[in-house]
Amino acid sequence: MKKLFGTDGVRGKVNEFLTEELAENVGRALGAILTREKAIPRVVIGGDTRESYAMLMSALAKGLTEHGVNVYEVGTLPTPAIAYLTANENFDAGIMISASHNPYEYNGIKIFAGGGFKLSDEKEEEIEQIIYEGRYISNADAHGKFQRAPELLSKYIDYMKTKIPQTKLDIFAVIDCANGSSAATAKEIFSFLGNRTLYLGVSPDGRNINDECGSTHLDHLAEKVKELHADIGIAFDGDADRFLAIDESGNEVDGDYILAILAKSLFEKGKLTHNTVVGTVMTNYGFSKFAEKHGFRFIPTKVGDRYVLEEIEKCGYALGGEQSGHTIIREAATTGDGQLTALYLLARMAETGKPLSALADIMQRFPQCTINVNADENGKALIKNDSRIAAIIDDARIRLGEDGRILVRPSGTEPVVRIMVESLEPALAKSICEDVSTKITELL
Repeated sequence: MKKLFGTDGVRGKVNEFLTEELAENVGRALGAILTREKAIPRVVIGGDTRESYAMLMSALAKGLTEHGVNVYEVGTLPTPAIAYLTANENFDAGIMISASHNPYEYNGIKIFAGGGFKLSDEKEEEIEQIIYEGRYISNADAHGKFQRAPELLSKYIDYMKTKIPQTKLDIFAVIDCANGSSAATAKEIFSFLGNRTLYLGVSPDGRNINDECGSTHLDHLAEKVKELHADIGIAFDGDADRFLAIDESGNEVDGDYILAILAKSLFEKGKLTHNTVVGTVMTNYGFSKFAEKHGFRFIPTKVGDRYVLEEIEKCGYALGGEQSGHTIIREAATTGDGQLTALYLLARMAETGKPLSALADIMQRFPQCTINVNADENGKALIKNDSRIAAIIDDARIRLGEDGRILVRPSGTEPVVRIMVESLEPALAKSICEDVSTKITELL
């Protein structure tokens, strides 16, 4: 059981959980593994705009170079840029220092293996074991080099420019960079849109990342789109691996809608491998109905983009994603890339000549009610094994019928059980969700 790594790396409050010492130890443990496999490994490292970046980067670099690893620091860049550089610039690993959509007080360490894929569970567990046991075996004569390499960012930007829509696109876009990583790249990547583009969240100060902006705070962006009569609002999270949109009427177009739009596009071009799309158990039930209607197969995984990617890689699927805005377009990237997904969506708008609201209309979202019930580890175990709880859930399924679903799952990160009910009838979803949560609370 991993204790340091979650579904997206090591993440926590800086100087409480994620300390300078822990970062150095992660660097030392990773260095021990890499130098076991190669004499002089190369690691690329960068991060988002948090003020804690410099401290954590220096600590990681110290741990790595002590073990004979050469470290190349790019500076501010998106998470998918680290994945791209790791895969295409002959690096043995890549490290992104970011806590994604979390506030600035948090930070994290995401590690990518040589091919640009997130580090495997087995390697993460080995890093933890080395740290807990203090097994930093290194050659005392081995001293890696550290050098700054900001020029590497242009290689990622140049690659992204190859994905710019080829069909002429005359739209007015409002782009929110969340005062995060995309503030360093978006203006170049989306320059093809010309002067009819307004950028928000492009003045990072170390503390304002995700602060009432970006993909987790869409209200201001929606207001701007309506106020300026823009055609689309584009919102990234702090490290730009997520993307959500706002249509021309100010309505949110979340990851499920984006997945549906891109699935239909790839299907029409004969690129939707095995006619299959990968999502998670939290993907809206409306997407399942959309897939069924259009002859696609939908495969749900555990929550977390790493599990979506694992399923994609297992069978060679082309597309997968999460409601939160992680979208993996496998022909173009090894991880979720918000700016890449935005380019694909803009290309679809250009190809069809349709406004975003019309494109999103291919899927009907089922109204959703979610309630969290407090539960310790024993309570979480009951959810999986107690026949009384199974009977409660079965009864709810019968009441919902074909036009709804219920999902009851223990959280992997918090002491709660999440109860989610979806139905075409909002009042029914709310009633059943409240009823189930009350009954489960009594049993726990």
